[in-house]
Amino acid sequence: MRAVKIYSKSGEIPAYETEGSSGMDLRALTDEPILLKPMERTLVPTGIFLEIPPGYEGQVRARSGLSVRHGITLINGVGTVDSDYRGELKIPIVNLGTEEFEIRSGDRIAQIVFAEYKQLNFNVVESQSDLEESERGEGGFGHTGV
Repeated sequence: MRAVKIYSKSGEIPAYETEGSSGMDLRALTDEPILLKPMERTLVPTGIFLEIPPGYEGQVRARSGLSVRHGITLINGVGTVDSDYRGELKIPIVNLGTEEFEIRSGDRIAQIVFAEYKQLNFNVVESQSDLEESERGEGGFGHTGV
């Protein structure tokens, strides 16, 4: 099993909460509470620094409970932590809710899932007709119906 090296300013290390968990909760590490007004966004520090093995990435995702109950989600949907990034993990959060939301140190604010990936190269072709046809073709958003 591959391992991710981690340094945590608080000494707390994220962990899988259940046997079937794919992600680990990330917690805020702040000196003072952060008050996030509706439609306001910010970067929330975690105090965590990672060394992810090459060929893997960290996928930072919103916590579903915060999203459903309070409208708190990630600005960029899913954030990517590249294997060569060594800075502090900061979570880009936005309040899409209708009320102010307070984030305190220790609050669970996001989750991280580690995934293997492969880098690919481009093979440049002369025109769109040089792309192999597929059953789907150019069918885009909603092309398969409701």
